[in-house]
This record gives sequence, C-alpha cells and structure tokens, in this order.
Amino acid sequence: MGTLIGHVIPGIGFFIIGLWHLVNHIKLHVLNPKAYTSLPFFPTSKSRHLELYFMMGCSSIYILLELVIGQMGHHLFDQDGTIRSTHLRNFEHAFITLWILVYAAFTKLLDHFGRPKTNYGLTMTLAAVMFCQELLLYHLHSTDHMGLEGHYHWYLQIVIFTSLVTTILSIGYKNSFLVSFVRSFSILFQGIWDIVMGIMLWTPTMIPKDCFMNKEEYFRIRCHTDEALDRAKALITLEFSWYLVIFVVLTLCMYIYMIKVYHEKDGFEPIADKEHESDDTKKNIKSEISKSLNEASN
Repeated sequence: MGTLIGHVIPGIGFFIIGLWHLVNHIKLHVLNPKAYTSLPFFPTSKSRHLELYFMMGCSSIYILLELVIGQMGHHLFDQDGTIRSTHLRNFEHAFITLWILVYAAFTKLLDHFGRPKTNYGLTMTLAAVMFCQELLLYHLHSTDHMGLEGHYHWYLQIVIFTSLVTTILSIGYKNSFLVSFVRSFSILFQGIWDIVMGIMLWTPTMIPKDCFMNKEEYFRIRCHTDEALDRAKALITLEFSWYLVIFVVLTLCMYIYMIKVYHEKDGFEPIADKEHESDDTKKNIKSEISKSLNEASN
C-alpha cells in the first residue's frame, strides 16, 4: 500500500460505503424518527445485496493487486518459504482487506440463511471484529512509521477506533440514530484520510519544506533536520483538523437539506410504546378474566 494508488483506491471504497450509509441512515431517521432502527446494509432497487457485492469485488481486486499483480517481478517469499521482511506490509494490507471480504460474504449468507432475531447482532459483531483487526494491524505495522507516514497513520488509527467503538455500541443500541450517524461518518472520513495520505505522501510537489522523498524498500519522505520533521508533523495535525471541520460542516449541511427534502411519515409510533401497550392490554385481559372467574365461583 506504500504508493499513491495503494491509498487512494481503498480510500475511495471507504468513502463510497461511508457516504452510502450516511445518506441512508439520515433518510431512514428523517422519515421514521420515532421508529428508527439501524440496518447493517442498505438494499437498492436493482439488487438487495449490491452494497455487499461492491465490497467483495473491491476487496478481492485489492488483494490481487497487493499480492499478485503489484508484485510481478518481485518475490514475496525467500527460498526457505518464509515471507520476506520487505513484503510483510503487503500481507498486512491484504489481511485488512480480507476481513472486509469475509464480512461482506457472511453478511450476505446470514441475510439468506440466518435467523432474523440474531442476524443484526451477528453482522455487527463481524463488523466490530473487522475494525478491530484493521486497528491492530495498523497499530503493530511492520513498516517504520516513526516519521511523517507514522503521523498520518496515528490519526488514521483514531478514526478506525471511532468506527470500532460505534460499531460495538450499535449492537446494543440498534435504535440510536446518533451511533449510526457517527459510525457512518467515521467510515467516510477514513476514506477521506486514506486519499489525503496517498496524495500528500507520494506526490513530490506536496513534500513539506526541508524534506525529501527517499527510495528505500519503497519511497518515503525523510526530513533534513528534526526541526523540519516537527514542522511537517504540525502541518499534518492542522491538515487533519481542517479536513475534519470541512466534512463535519458538509455532513451537517446534508442532514439539514435532507430534513427539508424528506418529511416524516404519518402513522409511525415508537416500537417500545407498542410493546408496552400490548403488555398492558394483556394484563387488563388477565385481570378481567380472573374477576369473572371469581364471580362465577361465588
């Protein structure tokens, strides 16, 4: 993944899925604010599982790029059959993407063969494991991320951690729009930050002052002095803040716009209230039956 394309392509994928979920969760909440229930994926008019097919297709292509197509002319293994140290990062990136493939495939299988009461919980648990695996591999990356690349990845881990926490929360808080909203936004922003990393780290004209691109096992940015490195890291922090503010504002503007476009449907009541009403009705029926039986016995 140590190239511009290697970051931009998966970044676009995360951005599309995050935006798709964000739009659909907002629409679902605006139409049914009292009866909102989160969904693990959103069917389309053409195909119920188009979103999952998109994830499986993109992840399969990326694994091939990482381990096969992108490694033509290179040897991933030494003569004794062990993985070469210079290609450990390729396997790490492939395993991150493999979990996306596993999640999408089993989400589709559960939708076909699973039980409705447990499908949502199992699907979100798979998603939580996927984000946990991603966070673990980025945190314990075999590549030296002590420089600028490491600073970019440190912020990426914050975004992934947000996705992980909100995914775990969504298992128990299925009716919370805020949990789904933040989760979708974090997936979208993960894609944005991946794209930014690819452009800023592997575009020569974007290299910070007093830093240079050095050819090692792949191209990396190095700085001439510690002062130049500290300045470059500070710019990355500002950059993260700028993008976060911009996309939070854009997301809230989209939310306000969708409130004006879509209107709440009539006839929807909170599911919890209906359950309480049914319980009360059952209690009243039981009490009336017991009274009638007592009167008959007397």
